[in-house]
Amino acid sequence: MIGGDGSAIAIVDRNGEHTYASLEAAARAVARRLLAATGVDDLADQRVAFRIASGFDYVATLFGIWRAGGIAVPLCLSHPEPELAYVLDDTGAVLIVSDDVGEDLLSRLAAERDVTFGKVVELLAGDPIESILPQVTPDRPALILYTSGTTGHPKGVVMSHAALGANVEALVEAWGWTAKDRIVHVLPLHHTHGIVNALLCALRVGATVDMLPGFDAPTVWRRFTGGRATLFMAVPTVYNRLIRDWDEAATVEQEHRRKGARGLRLMVSGSAALPVPVFERWREITGQTLLERYGMTEIGMALSNPLDGERRPGSVGVPLPGVEVRLLDEQGEDAAEGCSGEIHVRGRALFDEYWGRPEETNAAFLDGWFRTGDVAILEDGAYRILGRQSVDIIMTGGYKVSALEIENVLGGHPDILECAVVGMEDEEWGEAVCAAVVCRRYLGREELREWARDKLAPYKLPRHVLLVTELPKNAMGKVTKPDVRMLFEGFDTLRQT
Repeated sequence: MIGGDGSAIAIVDRNGEHTYASLEAAARAVARRLLAATGVDDLADQRVAFRIASGFDYVATLFGIWRAGGIAVPLCLSHPEPELAYVLDDTGAVLIVSDDVGEDLLSRLAAERDVTFGKVVELLAGDPIESILPQVTPDRPALILYTSGTTGHPKGVVMSHAALGANVEALVEAWGWTAKDRIVHVLPLHHTHGIVNALLCALRVGATVDMLPGFDAPTVWRRFTGGRATLFMAVPTVYNRLIRDWDEAATVEQEHRRKGARGLRLMVSGSAALPVPVFERWREITGQTLLERYGMTEIGMALSNPLDGERRPGSVGVPLPGVEVRLLDEQGEDAAEGCSGEIHVRGRALFDEYWGRPEETNAAFLDGWFRTGDVAILEDGAYRILGRQSVDIIMTGGYKVSALEIENVLGGHPDILECAVVGMEDEEWGEAVCAAVVCRRYLGREELREWARDKLAPYKLPRHVLLVTELPKNAMGKVTKPDVRMLFEGFDTLRQT
């Protein structure tokens, strides 16, 4: 998937510019050292987990794993130890690679599992190793990304090289990628949005990826005004923060930023529903009409507003090239236009399986169509997402979060008797994680967040906590989530206790 001219700039990071030739050489060096470390000629079906910050080293490691024939398992930089350990155990990773930041933790986790540990700096440096790299066929598994399901247990989504390639080809065609493009990259690299949409599409056509170490609003605005960026992709929360930073800038600086943002040819929003006020406000201050699309880890990108043509607020457009979409009503029949139905997707970009979960894999499909669990309506030829079938899935800041997972963690607090977690509409986050708790004693929000900080990723921590004497339940004793949501709706401003 590396398609650039050798002398062209592939990656820009905190260490400078890196050409396509240097990326290819680094990927091959990583591959040969991974093979040497394991004593095999091909890492076929072997999982290699890695935790590396955004930049050249990450990309070289990703492609190095693929060049060696292995399955890449990117780890989230912000995940605490229990979540990292879960992924390592679930995949049965045979190799773990880390940068300096995560070295102590990852090396200890590797030692506890008797798994080979490698430092990325050592994989990239040292004397060259001469060996023949394996031939990797498109049908082989390439990537395992983790996504939360309604059971609360994260599932590993296995994508083949063919599926990734089909997704990239569709997006390159639909969004007009060329070697002249330069994308400002701020997305997480354990997520399909950051890996496939932003990184692999760019590298496939020989474009440049300007990889920032994280999101910082003033830095992103400076990239826009620098005059070189052509693309930007982000979740709605990021656009909301950019708007807030723009509002706080002086008038002269606002005009400078407006002019810079107008120079980009495309800005995309995804991973969560884009609030219409954000869509409209962004167009007002930048002149850019955000392109909203729809996808999932299991299916890649399925729907997109047009590159050229009307982009309607609240709409996710039409099927991408090579993708079939249909809506089924509650009776399992095709929903008529104007009527809602569950989104079912079929195409070459679909995942192979949930790692080690054959029953859940089979249950996810109906006659070869993947059942997304999302409900949409077809209006005037374009799809509009209405919501999800499960109340236990929260979309916050571009992440799909399991309420059940958070409840399981919070329930382990010694002073919490019961808890229920729901998502509430939030202008900045899309949905805010809200917890209603029954406690033995007064428990403040910050105290609870601090206790849970090493057990949950930052975006999973409750933003609002409501202390209640009892949780609403039905006759069977089951917590009724709609009634929990009503508890929070009773406040004009969510109360942060």
